[in-house]
Amino acid sequence: MRRKAAKTILLVEDNAEEARLFRILFNVHRSHEFKMASVVSIGGAEKYLAGHSIDVVLLNYQLPDAWGLDAVRRVRAAAPSAAIVLLCSPGDELLAARTIEEGAQDYLVKGQIEPRELIRTLLNAAERKSIEEDLFRKKERAEATLACIGDAVICTDIPGNITFLNPVAETMTGWPIEEAAGRTMGEVCQILDATTRRAILDPMANAAIQNRSGELPPNCVLVRRDGHEVFIEDSVAPIRDRAGEVTGAVIVFRDVTATRVMEMKLTHAAQHDSLTGLPNRALLSDRVGQAIALAQRQDSQVAILFLDLDGFKQINDSLGHSVGDKVLQSVAKRLLDCVRAPDTVSRQGGDEFIVLLQELHNPEDTAVTAARLLEAVEQVHSIDGHQIFVTGSIGVSVFPADGKDAETLLKNADTAMYQAKKNGRKQYQFFVQEKDACAAGHSSYDEDLRYARKSTKARIKPNSKLSECGKGLGPQDLVLPARS
Repeated sequence: MRRKAAKTILLVEDNAEEARLFRILFNVHRSHEFKMASVVSIGGAEKYLAGHSIDVVLLNYQLPDAWGLDAVRRVRAAAPSAAIVLLCSPGDELLAARTIEEGAQDYLVKGQIEPRELIRTLLNAAERKSIEEDLFRKKERAEATLACIGDAVICTDIPGNITFLNPVAETMTGWPIEEAAGRTMGEVCQILDATTRRAILDPMANAAIQNRSGELPPNCVLVRRDGHEVFIEDSVAPIRDRAGEVTGAVIVFRDVTATRVMEMKLTHAAQHDSLTGLPNRALLSDRVGQAIALAQRQDSQVAILFLDLDGFKQINDSLGHSVGDKVLQSVAKRLLDCVRAPDTVSRQGGDEFIVLLQELHNPEDTAVTAARLLEAVEQVHSIDGHQIFVTGSIGVSVFPADGKDAETLLKNADTAMYQAKKNGRKQYQFFVQEKDACAAGHSSYDEDLRYARKSTKARIKPNSKLSECGKGLGPQDLVLPARS
């Protein structure tokens, strides 16, 4: 059997007779091996401890150079890892108990010490000190780890009061631990849903009450002490004691603002035209679907206006693509200025734009808007010292008459746009089925004209007239006042 390592004992006792009695007690009980040294003062103990490793210090609390709590403190400072067992006189047990608060592990009453009790007390004291040292090392290791990790950590007790913040949590919340300790989570940091702005119920209280781990909902922001907000991701878990009872909760979270901003930029880039910043084809298709669903609930209409610039290639060929890009940006801005907040202006690529009009209840509104768009595009564009004139042709399709889904409406608006170009450009054309195009041409324009006269008091230039089948009425003939 492996022999147990000998325990080293330092006896601090100025009474020679008492010291002799302790040596006798150690010799009587030989179930454990002890190595004992002795000194007669605290000063002697400090010198000895500076050069020797000791398991247990047997300390007389009444010495010539130190007494009571002061003696314990000096020994503790000289040997932080050694166990201290106090030797007190009968009637001084209360004082001896107080020394335990200062770091002593136990005490013995002189004149009442038996060999077995002495050995048991020393061994238990050494064991408790060993456990304390182990716990201290683990605690220090844990705190050092928490101080070094990049995540914020906050702990609370059962009532929900904060007991711990690591440095990252202090920085992210704006609260030092000295000020945050004892406060509730709601006082120190508020967590909101970034979309609804509603407060998230205390996740740590939920973890403690439900006794299970969890996470915050997605898209949450932490409101700092100074009001600044950061996006966070987190995990929450209960803290349990050895019996499995919940004693508090811990939340670990990180700042994901940079990641969230990058995600939003990537999402925006995937859904928007890089040149004009307008929604692209993918986002437009989604919005058309939403507009159709809304129109079905409200018994309203949706219109798609497909605008293509006339002769735009000549601008690129004569002035260069840089000027051409700036013209497209200028056109995009003017189109945006012509529509309402619920509507959408989209660039499909090249010189093609689509305008989505939703929540329409008056059919004439589409014709009025189409005329306004053409007029806005035709106004001179001042680009890099050039006075550039450009016109457009618009094809119009309307839900539900011209299609029940986004794909059909966009295709029919495209078809109508090409019909407008065929009819002479610089005009808008409503979609009509091919077999009815010739018959419907005059009636559709007459109907548009009646709507325009009725709603806007449009005026016709003196020499204008409706053309033959296949030609349309251009904006030079129909002059509409701008929408107020």
